[in-house]
Parts: sequence; structure tokens; C-alpha cells
Amino acid sequence: MTTLSPPAVNLHRRLGRRLLPLHIGVALQGFMLWAPVEKLFMSEIGFDPTAVGLAAAAYAAVVPILEVPSGILADRWSRRGVLVVASTMLAACALVGGLSHDVLSYAFCAMFLGVYFAMYSGTLDAMVYDTVLEETGGSDGFERRIGAVRAIESAALVASSLAGGWVASLLSPRTTYFLTIPLALLSVVAYLRFREPRLHRSDERTPLRKHVATTLRVLTRTRSLAPVIVLAVLSAVLMQSIFEFGPLWLVAIAAPAVLFGPYWAALMTTLGLGGLLAGRVDLDRPAVLGVVTGLLALGSVTLTVATHVVVITLAQVLLGLLLMALAVHVSLLVHNAVPSTVRAGVASGVSSLTWLVFLPFSVVFGVVSTAFGVHTAGWLLTGVALLVGALLAATALRRSAPAAAVA
Repeated sequence: MTTLSPPAVNLHRRLGRRLLPLHIGVALQGFMLWAPVEKLFMSEIGFDPTAVGLAAAAYAAVVPILEVPSGILADRWSRRGVLVVASTMLAACALVGGLSHDVLSYAFCAMFLGVYFAMYSGTLDAMVYDTVLEETGGSDGFERRIGAVRAIESAALVASSLAGGWVASLLSPRTTYFLTIPLALLSVVAYLRFREPRLHRSDERTPLRKHVATTLRVLTRTRSLAPVIVLAVLSAVLMQSIFEFGPLWLVAIAAPAVLFGPYWAALMTTLGLGGLLAGRVDLDRPAVLGVVTGLLALGSVTLTVATHVVVITLAQVLLGLLLMALAVHVSLLVHNAVPSTVRAGVASGVSSLTWLVFLPFSVVFGVVSTAFGVHTAGWLLTGVALLVGALLAATALRRSAPAAAVA
């Protein structure tokens, strides 16, 4: 067991204290009481499956449109300020959702949620990375720190799922929306208490047009970054597919309704456990890389044949754990390869690409699943898993040092 020297211990504690308001904000922001009963509430106000799809489309269309602009705004203005805007949009989402009485009004709730995710994604990771870099002078502690953030998000999601169902059973699903509003607003207070890193602030103000061009150039013309971006997109698409389509396997085997709750809770815990696992698994080691690649293939192939709820759950939990750990590792690779002045914009751009790839992939998955069954559609996940393994091996051959703070 490695013992830290007193200066290292003090550095660790100082970094923890600095990130504490950020952790509190993330926990409050992730406590969405309405999330577990959203589909129940939607059915109560007149949604049918087609309307649910349209609401999802409204949400999915907003995120990729706003993510890159929100990342550029975070780089040029304030990353803390963008997170405050995200919390405000989450509160607005809950308010509009609670006041909704028909399909059209709830569509605005979905759009506010899309704005929230666009503001939140990319910005938080960039801020944690720069805080670690500013406090320690390197990026070695980033995986553990962002892993801790993912664990907090997961804990808030699991706790709010249990609490939201309880509140809805005692009062009503609509009440869960209104009770979420003060929690979202309290996260604003927590974020305002966080001391934002200054590495992305250059002494010379770059014109907006040049800043946008630099961000797009880094995204599209940096050859060393291209395989990392593709790896980030494909691994995120695979993880999103597990969470979006995973319950279809239980539907296909006619699992009892009582099993859906424990299954979903188990899947949600992978977000936190995978984040904690990330800083403790060296994906640059060939042996570890081979094990992870093999387990990804094993988990995805299992979903093409499994017909027992326990086996299906274990396979999806395994994939969720590995993909969450991989997401943290890839985030480190992306941030190491770009300067701080465009870090949030590039991270948001990668997230936008993920959405743009996931939308057609989800359509194809749905068509194949409807025509041939969800087990056959599972081969699509296997194909993506094999591509992820190959790209992971390719990127492990080189690992860039942290870029300069200013472009």
C-alpha cells in the first residue's frame, strides 16, 4: 500500500476542499424526483407511445444544437456561470413539467431539459480537469476526481429514484416536479461558492470568430485527436444504447413488473461504481486492455442469447461498469490533447457528435428489434463493442501530455 507524503496529503485535502461546493451542486442537481415517474405522469396527461417519441425527439434535437455554443460560452465567459444556467434550466424544466396538462405543454418541459443537458455536459468535465491541473500542476488525479463526481451523480440518481417513487405514491407524480425546483435552485448557491479555475482565461481576448474556428479546427483537423474522438463517440453510443434499450430485453422475456425496479437500480449504480473504478484501472497496460476488451465482447454477445433476467441484468451491469470507466479514461485523453481555452467547447463538440451518431443508430436498432427481435438487434451492440475495443488498443499506444493552458 502506497503512503502519501505530508505535502501530497495536504495537496489532496486542499483539492478536495476546493471541489466540495462542486460536489454538493452536482448532488443537488442530480436529485430529480420526477425522473422515475415521468412516463406514468405523461400517460396521465394524455401521452401515447407516438407522443412519447415526439417528446423525446424534441429533447434530442435541442442537445446537439446547443452543446458546442454552450461549450464556447463556457470557455469565453464562465464555466461556473454556464453550470448556474444549467441549474436554472433544470428548475424551469421541473416547473413547466409540473404545470403541464397536455402533450404540447410538456414538450416545452422536454426542451428545457435538453438545454440543461447541453449546458451541463462538457462544461463540468473541463472545470474539474482545470481545477486538478491548477492545484497539482498535472492531470494524474483527474480520473479519480471525475470518477468521484460520477459516483455522486449516480448516488443522487438512485436516491431520487427511490424517493420520487415514494413521494408519487403518497402524494402524486405531479408533486415530484414541484419538489425538484428548490433542489435545482440550491445547486445554484453551491456552484456560486465554487472557486472557478482561471487557466482558460487568456491575457489577450480572442475574437469570437477566431475562437469558434479554433474549436472546430481542433475537433476536425487534429489527426492525433481523431481516434480518441471516435472512441469517445462510439463508447458513449454503446453506453447510451444500454440505458435506452436495456429494458427491452426484460420485455422480450416477459419478466414480471416487480423485477424492473431492482434491475434499473442495479443499472444506475454502474454510473457511480464505474466512475470509481476508472481511476484504479490502468487502461494503458496491455493485459488490462485485453481483459476489458474481452469483457466488452462477452457482455454484448451474452445479450444476443440470454433469456434469463439475472443473466441479462449481469451482462448489462458489466457493460455499464466498463463503459463508464472507459468514458472517464477517454475524457482524460481528450482533455490532455486540447488547450484549456477551447476545452469545454471541444468536449461539448464530442458530446454533440455522440448525439448525431446515436439518433440514426437508435432508429436502426429499433427497426431491427421490431423485425427480428431484441436479441438479434444485440449483434449491433456487439459490433460497436468490437470497434470500441480496437480503438481502445490503438489509442493506448500513445498518450499525450497535458496541453498548455493557453492556445
